[in-house]
Amino acid sequence: MIIVTGGAGFIGSNLVHELNRIGHKDILVVDNLAPAPNLSGPKFLNLHGAEFSDYMDKREFREVLKAGLIDGSKVRAILHQGACSNTLEDDGRYMMDNNFTYSKELLHFALEHRIPFVYASTAATYGASTSFKEVPENEKPLNIYGYSKLVFDNYVRRLMPEIKSTVVGLRYFNVYGQREQHKGRMASVMHHFTKQLKETGVIRMFEGSGGYGDGEQRRDFVYVGDLARINMFFAGLLADQKGPQNVQAVVNAGTGEARTFKAVAEALMSVHGRGKIEYIPFPGDLKNRYQHFTQADVEGLRKAGYVDPFTALEDGVKKTFPQ
Repeated sequence: MIIVTGGAGFIGSNLVHELNRIGHKDILVVDNLAPAPNLSGPKFLNLHGAEFSDYMDKREFREVLKAGLIDGSKVRAILHQGACSNTLEDDGRYMMDNNFTYSKELLHFALEHRIPFVYASTAATYGASTSFKEVPENEKPLNIYGYSKLVFDNYVRRLMPEIKSTVVGLRYFNVYGQREQHKGRMASVMHHFTKQLKETGVIRMFEGSGGYGDGEQRRDFVYVGDLARINMFFAGLLADQKGPQNVQAVVNAGTGEARTFKAVAEALMSVHGRGKIEYIPFPGDLKNRYQHFTQADVEGLRKAGYVDPFTALEDGVKKTFPQ
């Protein structure tokens, strides 16, 4: 059995579909499908057409995990995508329980049974830093989301000398792709720009900020299918390429190439049809909590064993919105 937490969410559901595609169907999907004010639609639709052996609510899963009711000998890998990823969430108690304590519980279960454990971290751990190598001096989160993820990364780092099985944290950069329509404001700019373009013929993006010109803010946009493959690689689940054994690492998961928001708009207009770009004032509620530039340093990822190329922005947009 493969456990995928956050399995109905954006990245988790894509993982489930990709696991199905290469023949894996004995999957336990864990998620929370309760209504939430930050969501713009139901997550369960992301699992339409997916095959899995069982589903468990996150609260029930944590209870049975604590009670020792899950047979670790039957778990082949754990792909931990479950988290609160709302960067505007200010409830620190909730965020730390959901992103830190929950992750610790699952980590120790994996360590006890020597189960490969691959989990989602985030580039938000770097905050306003302009250097993205995985070292403490670059780690300056701007919000409780990034902080909660960094605290868990550091917890894993402290345990590494004692770990005998695979534990890999993947710091996701700006992820985009199919199955993110439920994410509301937290969806990628690809999703928001597409909606604007189709409804009004206009793509609206921020005026110059953070030392960048209008629409020139740069992000490392990474296609969700690439992240699914990286997860499966380190968990040893790929049919054509077995992952390395007993890897302990916290590494970046991004393309290593920053692209402008203008480039995103151009890629989308090449798929959906031409439109125009308008620039809007930078939102006040994002001041001091916005990353104007991200670009993954992928040296750590390559040293950990993953050497496959990443999907180019233009190709990823075409995969996300097939014609």
